[in-house]
Amino acid sequence: MKLLMVEDDPEIVETVSLAFQIRWPEASLVFTHLGARAAELVDSENPDIVILDLGLPDVSGFDVLKEIRMFSMVPILILTVRAEETDVVKGLEWGADDYLVKPFRQLELLARVKALTRRKGSTGEEMPLVCGRLRFDPSTRQLLNGEREISLTSTEGQIFYHLMNNAGHIVTHSSLSEAVWGKEYEGATDSLKVYIRRLREKLEEDPSRPQLILAKSGIGYYLVRPS
Repeated sequence: MKLLMVEDDPEIVETVSLAFQIRWPEASLVFTHLGARAAELVDSENPDIVILDLGLPDVSGFDVLKEIRMFSMVPILILTVRAEETDVVKGLEWGADDYLVKPFRQLELLARVKALTRRKGSTGEEMPLVCGRLRFDPSTRQLLNGEREISLTSTEGQIFYHLMNNAGHIVTHSSLSEAVWGKEYEGATDSLKVYIRRLREKLEEDPSRPQLILAKSGIGYYLVRPS
């Protein structure tokens, strides 16, 4: 497993390096403090996951996220001091797979990294799912809606896989959270709302009036099974 960390704080880099050396020694870590190098390293190093800070010395972490998402669906975990809801929503809407606020607990960081990389590694064993005009291949996260091809991020793909695998039935917030992050954590329901909105924007003709992905208030979501 190879990890790319885009972070300019030497103490954070040292903390993360030590955590991996002790608890995940087989992992290979690549670091850069410059956002301008991030996309180049994603392309050349082909990491399994990117840990991205938003407060970089040269460019905004949001711009780095946007640039990476132009050519790669590598899982991206934002690690930042910015805890404002607007930043969290923006990060998830622009394609991040997870968002963790500093100061962080080492074990939680490792758990989230393992959840994202385990998800990436296991999807290839799953068979494509078909539901009406929709066909989803978990191994590539490619979704076909009729003839239209739609690319999903790792987290979007995981959520949609569970919705599609349970088409016609409600999937609870708790079940989706456990499938995506390994457990239900504080704020998971709000994060799911962002991902569901992104899926609707990619799938629905009118995202404000969804016909495919519906919500059961206070319970969860379900994918409408075609008649």
